[in-house]
Amino acid sequence: MSSPSAVSADNSLSRRLQDGVTLLDRIPHDLIAIVARLSIAAVFWKSGQTKLDGWRVSENAVYLFEHEYALPLISPMIAAYMATLAEHLLPILLVIGLGSRLAALGLLAMTLVIQIFVYPDAWPTHGTWAACLLLIIARGPGRLSLDQLVAGRADRRA
Repeated sequence: MSSPSAVSADNSLSRRLQDGVTLLDRIPHDLIAIVARLSIAAVFWKSGQTKLDGWRVSENAVYLFEHEYALPLISPMIAAYMATLAEHLLPILLVIGLGSRLAALGLLAMTLVIQIFVYPDAWPTHGTWAACLLLIIARGPGRLSLDQLVAGRADRRA
């Protein structure tokens, strides 16, 4: 049988743990969402920048899509142009928070293609990307976004 002091210590520890959980529960989604949006946008933006030579898709990018990435069912030239466009446009949309869920969905699709067809051993990295993107897809971009501004105006008109 437990002594009264042991029961009291267990209750105290349980209460402290619950207080800690309650404190962590107060981290606002808006903060988590903006960190997820900005960090994943930076990853894809930087990748897109490596595919450019000035304002054009670089020959090196096309070469990589021909030889290293070698995606099935799509020409390397088209894949290079589509990836370069997506890696610039979708991160911009995430940063400003416009069409955030669709932008995140597009980047998640890219992540899955990269994982399955290009770098299957890089699942820890791609899993981290997917976690950020799934948060945005599931919970939205937060209040610091143009999506919220547009939704607020639509609510006022209704």
